Amino acid sequence: MFRISHYMHALAEAERTGHYPPGTGRKPPGPVVIWNLIRRCNLTCKHCYALSADHDYAGELDTQEVFAVMDDLKAFCVPVLILSGGEPLLRPDILDIGRRAKAMRFYAGLSTNGTLIDAGWADRIAEVGFDYVGISLDGIGAVHDRFRRLEGAFDRSLAAVRLLRDRGVRVGLRYTMTDMNAQDLRPLLDLMRAEGIPKFYFSHLNYAGRGNIHRGRDARFDATREALDELFERAWDDARRAGGEEYVTGNNDADGPYLLMWARRRLPQWAPQLERQLRQWGGNASGLNVANIDNLGHVHPDTMWWNHDLGSVRERPFSQIWNDSSDPLMAGLKLQPRAVKGRCAGCAYLPICGGNTRVRAQQLTGDAWAEDPGCYLDDAEIGLSRPATRVGITPFRHQPRPMKVTA
Repeated sequence: MFRISHYMHALAEAERTGHYPPGTGRKPPGPVVIWNLIRRCNLTCKHCYALSADHDYAGELDTQEVFAVMDDLKAFCVPVLILSGGEPLLRPDILDIGRRAKAMRFYAGLSTNGTLIDAGWADRIAEVGFDYVGISLDGIGAVHDRFRRLEGAFDRSLAAVRLLRDRGVRVGLRYTMTDMNAQDLRPLLDLMRAEGIPKFYFSHLNYAGRGNIHRGRDARFDATREALDELFERAWDDARRAGGEEYVTGNNDADGPYLLMWARRRLPQWAPQLERQLRQWGGNASGLNVANIDNLGHVHPDTMWWNHDLGSVRERPFSQIWNDSSDPLMAGLKLQPRAVKGRCAGCAYLPICGGNTRVRAQQLTGDAWAEDPGCYLDDAEIGLSRPATRVGITPFRHQPRPMKVTA
């Protein structure tokens, strides 16, 4: 996750006081764990990475198994649990899990599509005391409904946002941009501000099968840059007013270098300090500071690596699985700097983005260390004049292993 507002507030403070605030590196005591507790969902969204459907899936962790894993996660100093799905509200024990997470002093987030939340659900969610509830909106009205494949989904999700907001729950909007809904970003940002919603999460689509030809002229890359420009301006406006809005992005670590380019144009006197702070951040955290547990208890480097199984919490504790670097992919992800190739190897911003999202490279080429096809920066911007290669560890050629799912 790239915290745009965090850096904008630092820049705004520097402008006000003449001193750039000291930054700290990203060294959490343990990884953030995104936990897909259930695969079942009442929706069949077009961009679902879990390929969920509205039926039960056999073999999912029961309540006591979940609690046992939570004990191990706490002992391993995991600071954050994001409870997700499928649709997590379809688990009868989701509130019990949330209460236990809060009692154990995890930062507890809930990721939901919001369509099931009525006043009663909102009361119960507020009572649990989740630190954050993210609700997905992928457009306004019919655009969102088409993505979610449910007529009226937008109205139901927006109603959920309002119900939670009115009960004092910190709630935010989650948006994944594609070619089909890019035009709705500004209306959604306007909606966020009009409704007094404090957080907006912009997710880049983790697509596959994309080539690298004419990178600088690609229409989708242009749309991505325009979207980031809009987010930067909103975040900068809020930071200068010392506001409370929070803008974050995910699934494309080129956002860090792109923000640095923005600062070099707009606030060049503070760009060196920002660059040092971004280097401390370090970019992509898959396999390092972000982990995923799926509904069956399999551990993955992040939520987009469901085709790579690191082990099951039913067979080994999460803490042992996460520290085991005998898996070639995990060994490569934990290596700093990573042994990336192509454009990524010669990129001037590799220390900032960390090689970006490795799963896109693997899906396109079969090589997890190939250049990221989702990078929207052109060769000149990243300091390349010709294709680059890099000598490093033996490249890991990913051999997909299917998820063990019984429908």
